Amino acid sequence: MKCNPVAAEDVLEDVPIVVSTSAEQEIILISAVVSFMTLSQSPVLDPHPPNPAILLKMRQTRGVVNVNVQGKKYPATSPYLVGREKIREFAHAVKSNSPTNFDVFAAQTAGYTDVVAPPTFAVVIQERSLATVLADPEADIDFSRVVHGDQRFIHARPIVAGDELTSVLEVASVKTLGAHSMVTFETKIFDISNELVCAAISTLVVRGDE
Repeated sequence: MKCNPVAAEDVLEDVPIVVSTSAEQEIILISAVVSFMTLSQSPVLDPHPPNPAILLKMRQTRGVVNVNVQGKKYPATSPYLVGREKIREFAHAVKSNSPTNFDVFAAQTAGYTDVVAPPTFAVVIQERSLATVLADPEADIDFSRVVHGDQRFIHARPIVAGDELTSVLEVASVKTLGAHSMVTFETKIFDISNELVCAAISTLVVRGDE
C-alpha cells in the first residue's frame, strides 16, 4: 500500500508520516481509545446433538477465521467529525508534548488550520471499521481470542480538528498457522472531499485451541 506523502516541509518533526507502534506504545495507545466490546457467541441449542466427529471438528477449528473473507471490502463508515477536545484528550493519553496537539495558535503558526492529531489518532477512525468486521458472522472472528499483532499508519497528511473522516476496510489477508489465524486489515481513511488522509494496517492473531 503506497500513499503520496506530504512534503517534508509541511510535516512537523514530531508527526511522522509512517508510524509503527512498539509494544510499550501499543499499551499507551490501547489506553487512549475505547476498546471494542467483546463479542460473545452463545451456542445454538439443538434437540438433535451432533455426532462426536462433528464436535471434535468444531473444537479443532475454533479460533480459525473463515479464509473466504480475504479480499472482502466493507462499506464506508458514517462521517466522524474530529473534535479539538478529542485530539487534546488523545494527545494527553499518549503522552504527547507537541504544542500543535494542544494549542490552536501553535498549530496555525505551523501552517495548520487547527490542532493536529497525533499520528496514532487514526486508530479511532479505524476502530469503527474494525467493529463492523468483528460483528460479521461470515468472518467468524471471536474477539475474546484476539491478540493484537501489529499496527502501522501511513499518513498522506496529518489529521486536524474539523476533519470529517470516513473509513473503508478491506481484509488484506487471512493466514492459518496451525490452530491459529492471522488476519491483516487495511483501512483507508478519507476526508469530506474523498481525499486519502491515512492508511491504517493492522494484524490480529486469533488464537485457536492448542
